[in-house]
Amino acid sequence: MTGSVQPGDRVVLIDESFRKILIDTTAKTDRIPGVGVLNPASLVGVAYGSQLRIGSKLFWILVPSVMDKMHGLKRKAQVILPRDAAHIILQCGIEAGQTVCEAGIGSGSLTMALATAVAPTGKVISYDLRQDFLDHAKMNLELADLAKYVTLRLKDITTGIDERELDAVVLDIPDPWEAVAHAWTALKVGGYLCSYSPLISQVEQTVKEIRLHPFIECTTLENIQREMVVGERGTRPSFDMLGHTGYLTFARKVLESNTQA
Repeated sequence: MTGSVQPGDRVVLIDESFRKILIDTTAKTDRIPGVGVLNPASLVGVAYGSQLRIGSKLFWILVPSVMDKMHGLKRKAQVILPRDAAHIILQCGIEAGQTVCEAGIGSGSLTMALATAVAPTGKVISYDLRQDFLDHAKMNLELADLAKYVTLRLKDITTGIDERELDAVVLDIPDPWEAVAHAWTALKVGGYLCSYSPLISQVEQTVKEIRLHPFIECTTLENIQREMVVGERGTRPSFDMLGHTGYLTFARKVLESNTQA
């Protein structure tokens, strides 16, 4: 997008250390951590891509990407990182127009990625046990202008999934094995199940349960990412490697399978 900020736009402010702050230009004047007192309406008319001085700091002003939205959200719980969210979307074949169910909304980071992937005609249904998590995630989704693609449910997914013919079910809960049977029932044939777990013991119990149901292509992966620092005198790996955060287990629904598929 070129041009300038228009009334009602959501924008991202990026400072010189590349910290990202999402701003709704319709919000009221407020003190924003790391920025200071700001009237968001004052950003209207500023050219995208330009630098703007706010207080003593300089910020670039840009249209927020999905990565900006995920990095800029306000955290209440541990989030699924973009590297894992991207793999979930590709491995589960999630695309525009699909209906995806997730459990364990947390701060809404993965929800943002899923909502962006299914927009503008699809939807995400998010289950969580805690109303405060749902409320916090809703706030982040509204700031990212993605809430219209998400339906929130205060319910324990291990007791059942209300929807049917889902394209994917993504579980970020402590006991995903308890939801595997419900996921199989709720998925369309060929639909994907994904479970995100920090502990290998959780993976083992989940895979054991998956093998009791007609799923194929059961695979568990771990994503470890390392940035390369490219300098004028040479290149070296970053000291801040993104190491283990969790394991991703995938499986695909069929009508018949052997126990080791």
